[in-house]
Parts: sequence; structure tokens; C-alpha cells
Amino acid sequence: MGPDLEVVQIRQGESFKAWSHGYPFRTVRWHFHPEYELHLVVATAGRYFVGDFIGEFEPGNLVLAGPNLPHNWVSDVPEGSTIPLRCRILQFSEGFIGDIMKVLPELAALGPVLEWSRRGVLFSTETSRQAAPMMEELMEAQGVRRIELFMAIAGLLSRAQGARMLASPSYIPDPSGYMSAGINKALAYLRENLTQPFGEADLARIAGQSTSAFSRTFRRHTGMTLVQYVKRLRINLACQILMSEEQAPITDICFEVGFNNLSNFNRQFLAEKGMTPSRFRRLVVDHINAAKAA
Repeated sequence: MGPDLEVVQIRQGESFKAWSHGYPFRTVRWHFHPEYELHLVVATAGRYFVGDFIGEFEPGNLVLAGPNLPHNWVSDVPEGSTIPLRCRILQFSEGFIGDIMKVLPELAALGPVLEWSRRGVLFSTETSRQAAPMMEELMEAQGVRRIELFMAIAGLLSRAQGARMLASPSYIPDPSGYMSAGINKALAYLRENLTQPFGEADLARIAGQSTSAFSRTFRRHTGMTLVQYVKRLRINLACQILMSEEQAPITDICFEVGFNNLSNFNRQFLAEKGMTPSRFRRLVVDHINAAKAA
């Protein structure tokens, strides 16, 4: 079975994505994405899969997976149980890290680690121990502090001793083999025209498939219908605007991200985020004010 594509959304005004999740969670499946991913397991044990590698993990498992390298961590927990926090994740693009390495030649020491990550890199227990508090702080850090922590983590990884590659030397990630060129074209069109009106028939035509075939293929690769997928991306874009533009009217944001009905936007936002857009904005403002007062 081919891996699913995970779309990593890096928010406006940020250079990379730092987040955490529990278990079960929607991204816990065999998947890939173009971004690098530093994955730290906080709780549970189980089996993990990186390329053609299969191994056992436990808390402290720290792995850097390179671009388009399929991976998955499956926790061994009783059926029906829920883990509120399983892992912390840092994701960044090739373009971002490539650009800052050009500007800051001192980061050249990170180059070999990034190259090794194309097969997946498992770091030592000691490296994980040192990275853990920085990863924890990074989840909530704001402004310049995010960059300070990112650079500290990059430095730690560049000096790491005892790291080992996971996938075999012959394993080469090939996203063109995971999805057809047509589907990739359709996804590229979707990302570039997210806020514009379009339908499944439009994307099917770009992919060179019938609408029914495109619908099946899209759901197989993304784990959701086109409507669900577009809704999630538009709501996430709305969150970025709510966080970066405190004075922007919610009605304007509704239309800016591609919704054509305010009541529907509020309803879909509530279903996706568990709160209204106005409540989301208030929490962001309260968090910023609390950080300034600290």
C-alpha cells in the first residue's frame, strides 16, 4: 500500500511548524510530505516504520525523517484508550533550511545530518535527552525565541554522536511513485487556488481522470473527501489570519479564505476547531497578552 500525502501548513509569519498530538490521531498512518520532520516520542511504546525500516520505539525516540520519506509510529495501547500527548514534532521545508544555510555558513555542519535524514536518522538517548526541553518550549514559543530554539536544536543535531541511519542504502523515496503526475498537478492547483471557487470536476480534468476515478484516488491518498480536505485547509488559513491580523473583521476573513456564507463559515470553524472564530481570536489575544506580562 502506498503512503498517503500529508499537507504540512506552515503559518503566515512563521518559518517552520512546531506542534504536538496525542494518540490516536489523523496523521498516525503510513504517510509522507516534502518537509523534513523531527519527531520526538513523549509517551507510549510500539513499532515505527521509516522507509523500509521497522523498529521498536519507546519514550525518547528521536528521529529526523527527510523529504518524502514515508514514516509512521504505531503505539501499543489498549483498544479504545486515548493518549493526550504522544509526540512533539518540528517540520521545516528544504527551501527554508537551504536559504538560511546559504546566509549562515556556520550551519554547514548540519548538512550531513540533513543528507542522512533521507534514510531517516535515529539519534542517541543523550541527544534526545538534551533536545526534549527545547522541543517542549518550542511548542509554545513566540517571535525571536522560536528562531533561538530552532538554531539550538539544529546545533545539537549537527554535533550529535551515536546517530544511525534507518532505511537501507538502496531505499530511495520517490513521491512520483506514490501518486500519479495528474494527482500532483491537481493538488498543486488546489494549493495555489485554495480561496477560489472550483469543483471536483475541475480537479479531475487537471488530473486527466474521470470525476469518479479522481474522487476515489483523492480519498485514498489524503484520507478524506475533497470537500473535507478543502474545508480543513481553508479553516487553517482563517486561523493564520485571525492570529496575524487582530483587527481584520471575521466577515472579511470568511470571504477571503473562500467561504461565501458567514453562518456556514462559523459552523464549519466550530466543527473543525471546537470553538467559534471570535472565541479563537480572544484566546490568541489573551495568550499574547499573558506572554507580554510574564
